[in-house]
Amino acid sequence: MKGESYKNVNAYFAGTKARNTTIKALHDVLPLIMYIFYPIQLATLAVNEGFGSVLFLKFMLIPLCTLILISVIRLAINAKRPYEVYDYTPAVNKNTLGKSFPSRHTVSAFIIAMGFLYINTTLGIIMLCLATAIGLTRILSGVHFVRDVIGGAAIGVIIGILGFFIF
Repeated sequence: MKGESYKNVNAYFAGTKARNTTIKALHDVLPLIMYIFYPIQLATLAVNEGFGSVLFLKFMLIPLCTLILISVIRLAINAKRPYEVYDYTPAVNKNTLGKSFPSRHTVSAFIIAMGFLYINTTLGIIMLCLATAIGLTRILSGVHFVRDVIGGAAIGVIIGILGFFIF
């Protein structure tokens, strides 16, 4: 998308109270859903498999290590956000400067979804859909570029495949 496209999408969601409330709710609630189910599944694995089980350790450590890695990468790259580059106020309350690439919410959602996919295919597909929706809300709310979200999704999926399914 070009600069005008980001401004137009943002203006659309900021244009009416209903659209603005909707994008704000999706922006805030979708990650919350993901981050509620993750510890529940982690606790379930601890009870059913044990804290020392490979399944529990993978489900806990792969997302944790990915989050740490992505946080360091974002600091190193320190890419500007769309609202910094194109000078507009995002549809959601966000004033962070830089640290746009990759989208940490998107990476986290996709790596967690890959963990769910490893455990249960149906639940994993549902979580991958949720992760996609989380990424889309980052773009539609005006806080991330498309590249931030696609890059985040790719990183989450690739690390997920390597960590959960290959190693």
